[in-house]
Amino acid sequence: MSNTTIIPLRQPDTIDDPLTDVLRSGARELLPKAVEAEVAEFLADHASLRTADGLKRIVRHGHGPERQVQTGIGPVAVRRPKVRDRGGDETAGDRIRFSSAILPKWARRSVSLDALLPLPA
Repeated sequence: MSNTTIIPLRQPDTIDDPLTDVLRSGARELLPKAVEAEVAEFLADHASLRTADGLKRIVRHGHGPERQVQTGIGPVAVRRPKVRDRGGDETAGDRIRFSSAILPKWARRSVSLDALLPLPA
């Protein structure tokens, strides 16, 4: 018998709205490009710095693990680029660090989502 009273519910990963689908796919493409441009600008600003043996002091150092950032249009997967300072002394405090303005190091939710859904203290 095919008579059933079970009603299928919409799954969280499915999108019924084509506009939201376009926005989400655009965000998936734009966010990595924006962060990479930010890193490229940071490296260009520090390109003149050299180590004692003549190598570039500030270099790319791969990516962090992929993580989901919750945004107003849903979760967006992102990998944070890493930058390494080969010449600074950590104990002296002269190490240059890259910190993305677009994607903070430990961010899991967008700032607008944090303002909308504050965490309880």
